[in-house]
Amino acid sequence: MAIDFTFPPDVETIRAKVRDFMTNVVKPAEAAVDVDRGDPSSRSEIIRTILKLREEAKARGLWLPQMPPEWGGLGLGPTAIAAVSAEAARTAFGPFAMNCQAPDEGNMHTLLHFGTPEQKERYLRPLCEGRARSCFAMTEPEVAGSDPTLIQTLAIRDGDDWVINGHKWFISGARGAQFAILIARTDPDADPPQARNSAFIVDLPNEGWDNVRDVETMSGGHNHCEIRITNLRVAHTNILGGQGNGHRLGQVRLGPARLAHCMRWIGQIEMALEMLIDRATKRFAHGSMLSEKQGIQWKISESSMELYAAKLMVLHAAYLIEHGK
Repeated sequence: MAIDFTFPPDVETIRAKVRDFMTNVVKPAEAAVDVDRGDPSSRSEIIRTILKLREEAKARGLWLPQMPPEWGGLGLGPTAIAAVSAEAARTAFGPFAMNCQAPDEGNMHTLLHFGTPEQKERYLRPLCEGRARSCFAMTEPEVAGSDPTLIQTLAIRDGDDWVINGHKWFISGARGAQFAILIARTDPDADPPQARNSAFIVDLPNEGWDNVRDVETMSGGHNHCEIRITNLRVAHTNILGGQGNGHRLGQVRLGPARLAHCMRWIGQIEMALEMLIDRATKRFAHGSMLSEKQGIQWKISESSMELYAAKLMVLHAAYLIEHGK
């Protein structure tokens, strides 16, 4: 028996609009582009396609779902953002078409909550208008685990500037970004240790910022870069959220970002499960349809239960965030 994932009427309305946009506009446009070719002409074609889809998203009232109206967005709450994220991820271009792709989405939240008025105008507005890309540089190869208090990238004050040296990797979106939010250690002896790091806005390209390579995974390279930072000078006014608040800023940023990430993955899993069921109900082998074979039924049912459990967990988290619990 399926679990009822019915959303409130307002959330269901926007979810259905996004589903229609992805199915009837984004997916056909995406299918017409050879995304696997990988040469410069292919990348140019992808960019042109996404720009056209962005105009269509604006026309349909689906632009910037995660940002408030005063920044050109829809002002959706966490539950609606979760629903929209799952639908957008049913295509590769979907999040980009609506300007809610990572890591820009998380950086928009961060700048909205921590940026000065000047920082918002210079960095947040171009992101919201789709005129810029950005990255978030925190992860380091020499520091294993998920404890950001161990970050080694060091920033030393020099007059009105900070001089930063360090090493980052798996920095999503670094290639082509107009700026980075960089986490570096500014107070090595701070107590508690969570106050050791600060966040800096770094304009790119920059002579102190070396984009070494795109770190490839089992699925190839997808702009998750290794970065060498050597005597990078950043103005003190480019600290984001105040000195020593890098850890707090990261925690606030990763909350809604993780919600969107998880629902995007769930959207992809739902689509894969639909493909699995479609195949099982159409493929005849060894005397019956695949869907009539007990072993196949087990696999489909187990996948469904795992999906339902994950979806319930994420939507429950969205509910708690939305109601301040």
